[in-house]
Amino acid sequence: MIFMLQKTLIFAIPLLIVALAGMYSERSGIINIALDGIMIFGAFVGALAAFLLRKTPFFVDHNQLTFILAMTVAAVAGAIFSLLLSFSAIKLKADQTIGGTALNMLAPAIALFTIKVFFSLDMLEMQRAPDSTGQMKDFGFVILNDDLPAAAKVFFDKAYISTFIAIGLFILLSVLIYTTKTGLRLRACGEHPQAAASVGIDVNKMRYLGTTVSGALAGLGGYIYIATVANGTATGAVAGMGFLAIAIMIFGNWKPLGIALGSLLFGFLKCLGVIYTQLSVNIGGKEIYFLKDLNLPMYFYNLIPYVAVLVVLAFTSKRSRAPKAEGIPYDKGMR
Repeated sequence: MIFMLQKTLIFAIPLLIVALAGMYSERSGIINIALDGIMIFGAFVGALAAFLLRKTPFFVDHNQLTFILAMTVAAVAGAIFSLLLSFSAIKLKADQTIGGTALNMLAPAIALFTIKVFFSLDMLEMQRAPDSTGQMKDFGFVILNDDLPAAAKVFFDKAYISTFIAIGLFILLSVLIYTTKTGLRLRACGEHPQAAASVGIDVNKMRYLGTTVSGALAGLGGYIYIATVANGTATGAVAGMGFLAIAIMIFGNWKPLGIALGSLLFGFLKCLGVIYTQLSVNIGGKEIYFLKDLNLPMYFYNLIPYVAVLVVLAFTSKRSRAPKAEGIPYDKGMR
């Protein structure tokens, strides 16, 4: 059970932070279809930063510092990359869905081109560091003793430092958007930008802010995904996690609590493809591997979260309440 919850949390964290990224952008009035592309770009730049830092003598023995610096670089890269979307949507008043789709195509092209041309590789693997036994281990990995209570082990044993950072950011940003003046202004720009402008709010500035925060979180989420789920390799793809995060945002009705619940649900479904052979129940002193005994292919379990997205959205779409002005270019003369 502990192992299952740990794996669920590992898969849920990237979804949690990227779904929040989508919420920030859309609450400001900009549809961010480019979450998947921004994740790919942030993951690639973060992996590149970690790869280069590991070649610097000072960082060889500083795993956690390297991990945090690479995450920071990924977040900055995501924020910069998202400016392409905000510029096209705000300044050029281009169709936001088309602009986001273009970024989704551009990001893997940049990543794969750079990896192939400059490194002559098919994928960029972050160099990992040896532990006290000389074995290679992932960055940011924390292993504590076995004396922890069962509930604490889920969060604090065999965990990544990115888990705590992402949860902290999620709580902080969720509070800020509902309790601060800036958060109120940002949400107003996604609901009725003309009314917001009439009381002196700079709508374009708020939309740039929302999209930039969204890009930073998506870039961070992309790096967390490859560092914790994808074995530290940047391949120009994130297994559609960005699109799954968009579905979670809609499922959560553009609210942090709903996003958190949706991330845990789909995180569990996503990890089934990894842990289904190890799930068992003890009946009469005998371990029964109920999913493994079904003899279904691994691809069936990998498919479950995406089918679940279609089913959940079909039943919840009528109750969803998107920001009223999302996707609509702001026009000062419009009332």
